[in-house]
Amino acid sequence: MTEEVSFTIDTPLGSRATSVTYRRRGTGEPLLLLHGIGHHLQVWDPVFDLLAADRDVIAIDLPGFGTSPGLPDGVSYSLSTVVPVLGALCEALGIQRPHVAGNSLGGLLALEMGREKLVRSVTALSPAGFWTPAERRYAFTVLQTMRHVAKVLPLPAVERMSRTTVGRTALTSMIYARPDRRSPEAVVAETGALRTAPGFEQTLAAGRNVLFTQDVPGVPVTLAWGSNDRLLPRRQGVRAKLAVPGARLVRLPGCGHVPMNDDPALVTRVILDGSRTIGDVAPRSAIQLV
Repeated sequence: MTEEVSFTIDTPLGSRATSVTYRRRGTGEPLLLLHGIGHHLQVWDPVFDLLAADRDVIAIDLPGFGTSPGLPDGVSYSLSTVVPVLGALCEALGIQRPHVAGNSLGGLLALEMGREKLVRSVTALSPAGFWTPAERRYAFTVLQTMRHVAKVLPLPAVERMSRTTVGRTALTSMIYARPDRRSPEAVVAETGALRTAPGFEQTLAAGRNVLFTQDVPGVPVTLAWGSNDRLLPRRQGVRAKLAVPGARLVRLPGCGHVPMNDDPALVTRVILDGSRTIGDVAPRSAIQLV
């Protein structure tokens, strides 16, 4: 079950109210989960309960995605705006410097939160921002095509396609390496989320000049890349490691761009390992480094 939290943010037009949809469960140190562009918090469902066994887990719909409303009129979707919004969200939820794990856009936001010292650890799964210009154009073209397909396909057609492996592959193979493992209901829901996201175009436009080149000092960082990532190829992980030299770079064998559904157990171990406090024993033998 999801809830909604409302809070105030500072904008160039003054203080404005906004709200975010979230799901929270578990006990332990807080862990904030951030999805990618066009997705929604339910993308974390395969790992949510596994993580909640050890963490106070908060999965959110980013502003303008899922059931969270868009940012107030006149407020941009740039990193310099959205990261402070996430800081204000944490304050509204009563969590100080949570651990954060993010995928794609969410991974980029997680790294920026780490750079701003808003979190105590970062786990970034195939984060955006480490592309060449050609790789960025390719990724944006794929995302725009997926958005177009989601908008023009009638819902009954999406429902029919989701009931077959071939149909689920056609709809989701760019982000999942194992689309047959995604349930029909989940495919229909995430296609609908991509279709209706009011923040999609503005977020994509804000990312056209984004390149993550600065280190994240003083915060433990884990970078994880699916070996079968078709949207942001795993070679970008090497660039990410060069930009954040203190980070741990992890390979996710057999996983695509959104790895949580491809291998929930492995992704859970990576996130829990990356969010352990000093003195905890991390099961690094379970993690395959690049």
